[in-house]
Amino acid sequence: MAGFFNKLKNLFTTSDVSEEFYEELEERLILSDVGMETAELLVANLKNEAWEKQILQTSRLKKLLKEQIQAQMSILKPEYPWENEKALLFITGVNGVGKTTSIGKLAYALKEQGKKVMLVAGDTFRAGAAEQLTIWAKRSGAEIVSQHEGADPSAVLFDGIAAAQARGTDVILCDTAGRLHNKKNLMAELEKMHRVVQKAGTGYTVKSLIVLDATTGQNALNQARAFSEVTDVDGIILTKLDGTAKGGVVMSVQIELGLPILYIGTGEKLTNLEKFDAHAFVEKMFEEED
Repeated sequence: MAGFFNKLKNLFTTSDVSEEFYEELEERLILSDVGMETAELLVANLKNEAWEKQILQTSRLKKLLKEQIQAQMSILKPEYPWENEKALLFITGVNGVGKTTSIGKLAYALKEQGKKVMLVAGDTFRAGAAEQLTIWAKRSGAEIVSQHEGADPSAVLFDGIAAAQARGTDVILCDTAGRLHNKKNLMAELEKMHRVVQKAGTGYTVKSLIVLDATTGQNALNQARAFSEVTDVDGIILTKLDGTAKGGVVMSVQIELGLPILYIGTGEKLTNLEKFDAHAFVEKMFEEED
């Protein structure tokens, strides 16, 4: 799959800057999974700076565009309070995005930092969800609290948090059902679960993270917007990002949602979860391929 900039680069080999150039650039950005709002913002900023600097050749605009993207992507500063204080992470996301896998990887990373970690299996309706999380708990070396399939998820979270507090756990990772974001009754239940963890998590910094699949493009933004309405999302784990071809959606997720990307998942191994570095990622996006 072609890298992000390869989809744009022949635009920057034309001669003169023109309105047609900007229109084509905006269209290609949108086709590269950059949302319309983000594409319009980037092109408007590029156009203004090119005008101020009296740049007339398109070949000189590549560096400006990269700088514009880096500036927008760097506005939000990711924070990881769970590395320095007791924290409870309420983790959401629709089925199939890699939520359970991401929880396991994050548990492993925190265990490697010397944290005492507990997983709470709040996804009680999907067949085999607790068993899958249990496997990841064993792989990562974390403790786990789970109940029978079909148990009330809010009750599971409440009991799990109480157990974690009693055992002096440093970080509690709460799994939740893979709610379809267009199902109002299920979203209402997710809202209830979030209220429970906020009340029960005494002594813990409570943060809500959403797991999004980079390959789903603009659907990822729609999911995040819906979940944000009921859980006050604080940050994003972006999965299935094994290159820069999906750089467009990375920009949209952070710029349009105003939420920091905290981690990116790049594979199935325990170690394939890393902190997101916006500056480095944009540099790679603009590397030209043969």
